[in-house]
Amino acid sequence: MKHTCLFSVIVWVILCLSSCKTNYIVQPLPVEQRVDPTIVRGEEKKMVTRDNPGSTALERTIIRWNFDSSPQGARVYWRVVSSIPDIVKNTNELYLAPTPYEETRSFNILGLTYENSRDVIIEVKVKKAGYMDQVKRFNVRQAIDQQEISSFFELVKNDVSE
Repeated sequence: MKHTCLFSVIVWVILCLSSCKTNYIVQPLPVEQRVDPTIVRGEEKKMVTRDNPGSTALERTIIRWNFDSSPQGARVYWRVVSSIPDIVKNTNELYLAPTPYEETRSFNILGLTYENSRDVIIEVKVKKAGYMDQVKRFNVRQAIDQQEISSFFELVKNDVSE
């Protein structure tokens, strides 16, 4: 008896839903109405500039930088690699310090906004005499969201026979 009643209710619900003529397709919001909850309100298009330093929340975002290697003592370099070089410029390598390296610092990348931070990469290179150079890349938007750029480099000996 219970199964027959339950079956009848299910059939009735299916018939009601199939006879409904309302179209329930969800339309995406227009681009200007989409809100990214990870972006501070009003900061999405504010750009880091030399003219007004420290005026954006992006510049005040502190990121933890942490790099280590085995063996330790490798030199750590970083640079900006941008897929939008007309807005955010690529930079040359900048020496940070030997491993282990840990620091908290803000991003001061000219032209950077929350909107274009997905198109910018931080490239970290580790060098040590007698070992092969290693490079790792970190997406700036992901680093902002995680508030950290960190990695461990397992250095490989450079076996060049000369």
